[in-house]
Amino acid sequence: MSRQAALSSFVESTPPGELADVTKAIKSILGDEAQADLAPAFEKYNEDQFATVKLPGGSSEVLVSPYNSLGDGRYYDVESQSSFAFDHATQKASGVQSYVLDSSHSDLVKGLVKSLGIHASEHYPKSSLGVYPTEDDSQLAIITVANKYSPSNFWNGRWRSSYIYSPSSGSIMGAIKVDVHYYEDGNVRLLTNKAVQLSVGAYAGATEVVRQIANAERKYQEDLNKAFGSLSEGAFKALRRQLPITRQKIEWEKISGYRLGQDIGGGRSR
Repeated sequence: MSRQAALSSFVESTPPGELADVTKAIKSILGDEAQADLAPAFEKYNEDQFATVKLPGGSSEVLVSPYNSLGDGRYYDVESQSSFAFDHATQKASGVQSYVLDSSHSDLVKGLVKSLGIHASEHYPKSSLGVYPTEDDSQLAIITVANKYSPSNFWNGRWRSSYIYSPSSGSIMGAIKVDVHYYEDGNVRLLTNKAVQLSVGAYAGATEVVRQIANAERKYQEDLNKAFGSLSEGAFKALRRQLPITRQKIEWEKISGYRLGQDIGGGRSR
């Protein structure tokens, strides 16, 4: 594996909210000369992860993705009707300019942004969203990303959902991805990728499209909750010895209150 490929693999596997830490660690080993080698990996990571950034003078965060790229490091946001330059290394925005969307689906895009915003505000504590026409203007990309970072408690998480909606056929195809990293006295990471296929009928309205998406996301969250319940009662319990190092039995009904790396593993106490 080449040096650039090795560095890129580190960047592309970075958990949510930890890109600056990974970059700092790489530079501490290789120095600033690694910056040039990392540039393509930064761009790929930010677009794949739907990085969010607050525009200068703005109050809300907008998305960076392959779907709203204008090329040469610039991206656009439908809701604020603006375009901006994005530094993939620092994750900072600059050079904000006015931008008016030119699409045959402009009215549908605005309707989807509004309906998706209502859905997101009801189900995510903090989220960013975007609706963008594809390059040939025949389909629409519908994206939602919700981040929650708590480095002081040693965990970070990200929810990403992206769909391609074809108005002419009514098909919706996409994926829901969840990435959670817990690293107190250990290193535990949850990565999921749920494929989604829906149908709303040709030229369905924005409300119906978002309703179908909301149903799919709610069902997936319920499935995740059930899976975690089964994990704590079955597979996870089977992985642990009956008496850990502390010589005290684990109270499984209180599993959600344990600090995973320390309490269950019998680590140091504070």
